[in-house]
Amino acid sequence: MTTMPPQFPLEIRSALRLASSTVYFPRHIGFVTSSFRHRTTLFQPRAFSSSVKLPTKPPLCTADELHYVSVPNSDWRLALWRYLPSPQAPTRNHPLLLLSGVGTNAIGYDLSPGCSFARHMSGQGFETWILEVRGAGLSTRVSDLKDVGDSAHELSDRIESTAKAAAGEASSAEKQASDIVDNAPGSDVSVVGEATAWDESQLVARLTLTFMRLSERLSGFLSEGQSVFMSAKLFDKIAMLLDDTQLYERFNEIRSKLLSLIESRQNSGLVYQIRELAQRLVNLFDDGQRSVSPQLIDLQERLTATIEDFQKQLDLIVKYDWDFDNYLEEDVPAAIEYVRAQSKPKDGKLFAIGHSMGGILLYAMLSRCAFEGREPSLAAVATLASSVDYTISDSALKMLLPLADPAEALSVPVVPLGALLAAAYPLSARPPYVLSWLNDLISAADMMHPEMLQKLVLNNFCTIPAKLLIQLTTAFREGGLRDRSGKFYYKDHLPRTSVPVLAIAGDRDLICPPAAVEDTAKLFPENLVTYKLLGEPDGPHYAHYDLVGGRLAVEQVYPCITEFLSNHDSA
Repeated sequence: MTTMPPQFPLEIRSALRLASSTVYFPRHIGFVTSSFRHRTTLFQPRAFSSSVKLPTKPPLCTADELHYVSVPNSDWRLALWRYLPSPQAPTRNHPLLLLSGVGTNAIGYDLSPGCSFARHMSGQGFETWILEVRGAGLSTRVSDLKDVGDSAHELSDRIESTAKAAAGEASSAEKQASDIVDNAPGSDVSVVGEATAWDESQLVARLTLTFMRLSERLSGFLSEGQSVFMSAKLFDKIAMLLDDTQLYERFNEIRSKLLSLIESRQNSGLVYQIRELAQRLVNLFDDGQRSVSPQLIDLQERLTATIEDFQKQLDLIVKYDWDFDNYLEEDVPAAIEYVRAQSKPKDGKLFAIGHSMGGILLYAMLSRCAFEGREPSLAAVATLASSVDYTISDSALKMLLPLADPAEALSVPVVPLGALLAAAYPLSARPPYVLSWLNDLISAADMMHPEMLQKLVLNNFCTIPAKLLIQLTTAFREGGLRDRSGKFYYKDHLPRTSVPVLAIAGDRDLICPPAAVEDTAKLFPENLVTYKLLGEPDGPHYAHYDLVGGRLAVEQVYPCITEFLSNHDSA
């Protein structure tokens, strides 16, 4: 590592060390596509490196135990909610792993003692585990496993306090959305400094850091084209502050030189050149501040705010840098290995149930195993409202297709689903019900108790990385869901699986319509798959979350799943 020139001010040296650090930038993750062969190797299940069972659960966790398993080669500690089997129930040979949908946590499986799929299954004798993947619920990113307990309690308090605030004051919905984005679990953003006044040296350091990070392309997070896009976006924001002023021409000259340097990534002199141009840019705004032009009032403060906002966006890109394949290749295998080690099934296999994206993960896992000729560690699989190909249906999720453009993902690096739903809830649940149509996406009329629906909406949803949504949108294109390279189609290898599958659909599911569920079910060998459509022409009807938490689920959904798993529970 080269020595930082001592003549640099302290803040510049600190900023540049941060910009060049590799601590926050793992090289195996990012927009850069890995080779197909390398990806196959990544998918091999790996044993957990460390784990912990919390002696004291946080209030949010209603399971019997809360465990944490580490994801290899990362700081992520995944939460596993454990429900011990009832001693009065039949003895089962396989533990059960539950996987949740996109941007959701474990609460959807355990809304209350009387509305708990997890508790019901443990009551049937199944040792039941719920996995919260990275970024969801009580899963946390800490470097030291000893800090997991404190982090879990902080996350629990934050989720509960946010939900109470959203439920209490409908008039403050807009403010709540902003607060939840800033304080959502796993969504806190580190910013390089907080300027409260015009500090020239600090702003030069901040600009230099920003430009150096773009020049280094965030150490592998951005491709060359994406780095150029983000650089141009920053300059466009700054240009808006100077539009139609006498300083615009000088700014364009500096912009042209900085963009050229950022694209070149040339020699060691790059640092000095970028700092010099950053100083010129600050001087330019200093001149503008002394101008009597009305357009230039508070120019320096506005530049500071622009840089701070842009840095937050860069930090979001780094912080939320995972996609579907990270869940598939890292999170789920780590959880499976941990559950196997804890439960010790004789044949080394688990039952698994996935709702929405959770079911898609199970389909993708079966596809990978079939392609690689490996025996899955799953004895049987049940999916609720899941499909790997939505092209045949009219899913409401087609509205996500604009995010398939990577440039849009850079502009909107995360979708704060929890914040949006919490802000919208008062308008969907109270007069004049202007957003009542949102409820139809979650639950059919009269199928979920109001207090359960409120808890689901206000406690169950998290922030979603745009990279994850980009990959999921391939399920709406010809060929269905693909891996991040775009070369592996998960549906292609499902006909070769050897695992029994139960695929359940809801008749009023607008997110994953029955046609999409059935289309995927037809890919499996006939002797291994069971497709079941719930709902009657005259009611009751089942929407997306009614299959898990609807008031009739315990009578109509849970029993058919229990029967299916029981039929495949031989040791």
